[in-house]
Amino acid sequence: MLTEAQKLQYQRDGYLVLPGFKNATEIAALRARAAQIVDAFDPSAAAGIFTTREQEQRADAYFLGSDNTIRCFFEEEAFGPDGQLQQDKSLSINKIGHAMHDLDPVFRAFSADARLAAVARDLGLEQAQVWQSMYIFKQPGIGGEVRWHQDATYFDTDPVTVTTFWFALEDATRDNGCLWAEPGGHRGPMRERFLRHGDKVTMEKLDATPWPDGRTAVPLACQAGSLVCFHGLLPHYSAPNRSPVSRHAYTLHVTDGRSSYSPRNWIQRDAALPVRGFL
Repeated sequence: MLTEAQKLQYQRDGYLVLPGFKNATEIAALRARAAQIVDAFDPSAAAGIFTTREQEQRADAYFLGSDNTIRCFFEEEAFGPDGQLQQDKSLSINKIGHAMHDLDPVFRAFSADARLAAVARDLGLEQAQVWQSMYIFKQPGIGGEVRWHQDATYFDTDPVTVTTFWFALEDATRDNGCLWAEPGGHRGPMRERFLRHGDKVTMEKLDATPWPDGRTAVPLACQAGSLVCFHGLLPHYSAPNRSPVSRHAYTLHVTDGRSSYSPRNWIQRDAALPVRGFL
């Protein structure tokens, strides 16, 4: 699936952008299904807010209970001082997570793709295991910042194998909060580890290496339909979206079954819902 030049680029930079990987029909189906899930969501039943800042303090039962189900999370800026939504529910949701790829037929159809299995093999994932899916809205005007982080923080394996498959469902630009990454940063250390202890989580600090800045980070702007693959140790970030247009994306976090998946990771699977690959 990947050319030798693309494989070498991934090894060098820690990421790879594949334009036109998903077509307009596939994207439209996923977006329509996401809209249906949000429409059926009752905000009064739960008010989970997603943030990557102070995540240890902000993790709660609603978030931890989303590991193997499907739940909606609000943007941090969705609520006014009175605690009420400041705009329509459909423009207030930050993301849907975290098991749509297994539990929802439309998301499963999008995720169960032989081409993805081929790309995974070319990236070194001989036994791809998909642990998490997220539909990210990056809402116009209030789309929240996602601080610098590494996805290996949340999916610890020995050796590190977690790989992210990030699909642009709309054009991702500097204006609406595209991804930023540090080329070659995946060769650096893992800085943090997110650990679950029953109903509690901690963020363990592992290394004091500073996060990238404007001197080394590059924007990963791309068109709708693009697939961005990146290594679990690659530092990446996205800025707040203050533009009038959204930046919808869908992402999958995948490990190699040959590596040892930590029992302290926040998402676990058992025989009732076994972890599966792309096929």
